[in-house]
Amino acid sequence: MMAPPESVPPGFLRLAGHPLRWRLLSELARSDRQVRELKVLTGERQSLVSYHLGQLRAGGLVSTRRSSADRRDAYYRIDLARCVELLAATGAALHPGLRLVPSPAERVRVRARILFLCTGNSARSQMAEAFAEHLAGNTITAASAGSHPKTLHPNAVRVMLEHGIDITGRQAKHVGTFAGQRFDYVISLCDRVREVCPEFPSHPEMIHWSIPDPAGGGGSDAESYPAFSAVAADLHTRIGYLLGRLGHAGG
Repeated sequence: MMAPPESVPPGFLRLAGHPLRWRLLSELARSDRQVRELKVLTGERQSLVSYHLGQLRAGGLVSTRRSSADRRDAYYRIDLARCVELLAATGAALHPGLRLVPSPAERVRVRARILFLCTGNSARSQMAEAFAEHLAGNTITAASAGSHPKTLHPNAVRVMLEHGIDITGRQAKHVGTFAGQRFDYVISLCDRVREVCPEFPSHPEMIHWSIPDPAGGGGSDAESYPAFSAVAADLHTRIGYLLGRLGHAGG
């Protein structure tokens, strides 16, 4: 006898409810990771971790991107926006009055210092710093730097203006500028800079977001502009959820 449709748990619960898959999602919610890192963090065999990551990929909860530092490696990332969508649908399946609302950035109640790092400090990290300042107001202190600083890319300025943020005139800084300073979070946005990231005295939480260099494909500024728009959208989403996490921690 078949169970009635309403007695079958939604797909998200069946997929995420497995203990190892839930652990993998929890780790990826903190930072993008390679399979070997997830193997160490979970204490499980790499083949088993890879199998369950494959299940999460098939379900649209995680995706992968080849490392720009070593093309043999890949970084897994969670799609938090998709998780929110599916969690909301899951609640509604149980009862129409159940709704999940992400913590808005304006509820951040902790005083945190965040450093964003990439190679050139010419686009990704500058954009991330500006988004964090804009979304959180004066509740956090954000900074950015690079391992090999370059001039601010004009497309970074243009795309941020579309979000109502003017970063004209910002200067690239070397990561050594911040040596010895205290940070609560250090977020690397580039696979290469992650491997050369220095240690900080306050032992901040180290987070990695594997985001491609929008200028890495070459071509004219006009040709690379869509890549900058995509990176800006990705950073806006990730930083919004990061600030939501800080708001929860501060509550």
